[in-house]
Amino acid sequence: MSTRGRYGGSGRGGGRGAGGRSSDERPEQTSGGRGVAVSGGRGRGNAGRGSSSSPPPSDVVSGVSKEIGAKVVAADVASSSAASVQEKTTKVPESDPSLTLSQSLAEKVQISPATTLPPASSKAVKHPVRPGFGKAGTKTMIRANHFLVQVADRDLYHYDVAISPEVISKKVNRAVMKTLVSTYGASHLGKRTPAYDGRKSLFTAGPLPFETKEFVVDLKDKKDAASSSRKERLFKVAIKLASRPDLFQLQQFLQRRTREAPYETIQVLDVVLRDQPSQDYVTIGRSFFDPRLGKRGELGDGIEYWSGYFQSLRLTQMGLSLNIDVSARSFYEPILVTDFISKFMKLRDFTRPLRDSDRVKVKRVLKNLKIHLAQFNYERSAKISGISNCPISQLRFTLEDNTQKTVLQYFVDKYNYRVKYPALPAIQTGSDSKPAYLPMELCRIAEGQRYTKRLNETQVTAMLKATCQRPPEREALIKKMVQGNKFNESELVSKEFGMSVTDRLTSVEARVLPPPMLKYHDSGREKMVNPRLGQWNMIDKKMVNGARVTYWTCVSFSTRIDRGLPEEFCRQLTDMCVSKGMQVNPKPAIPFISCSPQNIEEALRDIHQRAPNLEMLIVILPDVTGSYGKIKRICETELGIVSQCCQPKNVCKLSKQYMENVALKMNVKTGGRNTVLDDAIRRRIPLITDRETIIMGADVTHPQPGEDSSPSIAAVVASMDWPEITKYRGLVSAQAHREEIIQDLYTLVQDPERGLVHSGLIRDGVSEGQFSQVLLHEVIAIRKACASLQAGYQPRITFVIVQKRHHTRFFPAQHGDRHTTDKSGNILPGTVVDTSICHPSEFDFYLNSHAGIQGTSRPAHYHVLHDENGFSADALQMLTNSLCYTFARCTRSVSIVPPAYYAHLAAFRARYYMESDISDGGSSKSKNTTTSAAGVVNHHLPAVKDNVKEVMFYC
Repeated sequence: MSTRGRYGGSGRGGGRGAGGRSSDERPEQTSGGRGVAVSGGRGRGNAGRGSSSSPPPSDVVSGVSKEIGAKVVAADVASSSAASVQEKTTKVPESDPSLTLSQSLAEKVQISPATTLPPASSKAVKHPVRPGFGKAGTKTMIRANHFLVQVADRDLYHYDVAISPEVISKKVNRAVMKTLVSTYGASHLGKRTPAYDGRKSLFTAGPLPFETKEFVVDLKDKKDAASSSRKERLFKVAIKLASRPDLFQLQQFLQRRTREAPYETIQVLDVVLRDQPSQDYVTIGRSFFDPRLGKRGELGDGIEYWSGYFQSLRLTQMGLSLNIDVSARSFYEPILVTDFISKFMKLRDFTRPLRDSDRVKVKRVLKNLKIHLAQFNYERSAKISGISNCPISQLRFTLEDNTQKTVLQYFVDKYNYRVKYPALPAIQTGSDSKPAYLPMELCRIAEGQRYTKRLNETQVTAMLKATCQRPPEREALIKKMVQGNKFNESELVSKEFGMSVTDRLTSVEARVLPPPMLKYHDSGREKMVNPRLGQWNMIDKKMVNGARVTYWTCVSFSTRIDRGLPEEFCRQLTDMCVSKGMQVNPKPAIPFISCSPQNIEEALRDIHQRAPNLEMLIVILPDVTGSYGKIKRICETELGIVSQCCQPKNVCKLSKQYMENVALKMNVKTGGRNTVLDDAIRRRIPLITDRETIIMGADVTHPQPGEDSSPSIAAVVASMDWPEITKYRGLVSAQAHREEIIQDLYTLVQDPERGLVHSGLIRDGVSEGQFSQVLLHEVIAIRKACASLQAGYQPRITFVIVQKRHHTRFFPAQHGDRHTTDKSGNILPGTVVDTSICHPSEFDFYLNSHAGIQGTSRPAHYHVLHDENGFSADALQMLTNSLCYTFARCTRSVSIVPPAYYAHLAAFRARYYMESDISDGGSSKSKNTTTSAAGVVNHHLPAVKDNVKEVMFYC
């Protein structure tokens, strides 16, 4: 899945949003999100304030969420010191989506920023400038894994490279160019050492002696087959001057004298710093991996992990910064194919043919892998195109004299080798029209091939255990990586391009924001709580709004727990619910049911028929995983039942802590609220509580690699309980495979009876390269949705992207200092950074809102793409931090704003409706859970029943 998200700011108006779906019991880490706030409506990742004196009808606008790391939308973030916002009476024509966002907003509002930059030279979407720096909180010093880069004044040149015949492999391309430079460097290249990106671009510090020229390069292969000679491979390489990136533009941008970011110049410098590592290590995206870079170990099933590092050149306030972080990836073990099959399929007996289902699995996992046939005094490499449909003993081929020979006999005659496992299929290389067959026991998987399939739970656990590093250890490894790279000793980096990289982490001035005061019910002994180090507990507290549950029952699909355990568990669970402020009927609506896991659907339908008014169904899951998604799909999309799933192992423990966690989820699933911000109750959140506001979250989840036919799922959630802003309804929608921009925010649908009907997710974790595209598309959709509610209704919107999957990490200035670290050794919850390593001019900040559990905490990166409300830095940062304490499923602050989190849960839940064989969920103490491989059932996303949509069923 992807990991971007967004959340939004403040919206003013009376609109409320509709509900949607999300995964229920297990929070997933997200890379980001986006938010939109609309006044009287819903949007994502923005704060919006309504300009209409009469708000539109409530309960109309709803949001979509993209998967974590995708986008999250939240509405309305305001500040007492916000810049002035003046609305004009000119109406933006919502009928013309071709208007650029900047044009539309220029007609709509004027915002007085605290920072002034020269006007942009184009009409492209421009993000708001930073409205000043935050001052709230306690100042502290931390370190960030950013390394300052200095660049000498050089004349940069960009050349286009065309290699023919065309090669897909970057490795081969690099070998061609390396041979070209070594052959012609002194004679034709003016003794210059170029930097090459492995594809189409070559960069030099100074001009080459020509503008265009062709070269012939002889790249000799390794020894081929039984031959002692080397095969010639001739390539033609055309080099042509393309452009001249200008370092002066970079200096102007860093000095805030222009808003045009010099991305071409950054690309040149980034390629220079990546040139040598790209030749030395396995390159995956912006990361490099090699056994020499750190730990290497088995993950199980023929898969191993390699250590490596991530590297990216960034534009920051302090200048050019090289962001370096340690990383790990999964690879195929370089073992014989027979050994791999034994591990992957848990097979030990190779004397029998594979079952058809096993053969299909083996073919799927081996296809396109590179193998070595290191036998018979020569080495041969090939790519697996498939495996035979029958055992190798049954394979025959036709010789030149039209006689046939078995593959087994061929190896005996040719190499005097008898195949050990004739019952196994053969490895097929070559094309289907000209296949070549090889015995599996002679084929060794080539080293350094990334495993792109989804890791199973055992492998994920092994990966986390092997790579989890406390802050001191992670910081030391990062330093080691930087020092090992020896950038300043590189001929290309240092001498040719005049660049230098410091080997010290950047010291950054940060602030620790205070936690918000949380309000609980007045009947509890503790009516208020001031969280400490990002956490608190429910001792002596009652839910601020306890739900009433009159009709409930329990069904158990576990065959291993004691017969009387479900009744005792439910008795203790309902007692816990009551003690925390809920009103729960002590008697179930119908007697408890125990049922075989083979009859799940029949049991659920029987319960629904006998208790049609059921408000909560407690489900004890089967002992074997794989039924959770089916249960949720049937309950929520077919029967209209809100359910709470519990794993048998947790039921058996009868843990009070576990039951308390379940009670928190049951309360919000049945319409209650666990806690609210005291400032919200007292109307002390400017631009949020002084006028009706909606906070929205949006996310998109993408299918796992290899699932090419499965759609992406978008989800939006929106707050429904202004001014408390703790209840969120959501909607979900399937869309094109790996499409990041939410397509169904607003649509017009032709209904056979009603004609054109306003529809879409608004009505009912984004990469930087997609910021403008996402902003333009989605804000226009939100505008149209709002206009459809009431003519001229244009709430003010603030749109924020939340990025989780980035590589910036923070470390305390002094490891082990009790005053500046939490129990895990991480920086304190509430640590915010908007200086040094942030964008030179745009409105962004890093916020570490949560306490560490294990490993090194990852702060969320919030980037304001659009702001009509004029938030100050303190206002947005304080609001964001406070919201992180309102997540309904636990008594801890979370790492990203809840609207983004909920949107991810909603989108993740919807995937359960479409896929099978996903691991069971169920409540547990641990938030970190994973899913196993999922198979696509269909592309239709069933609708959630109306009564289920009314509550936060995805929690």
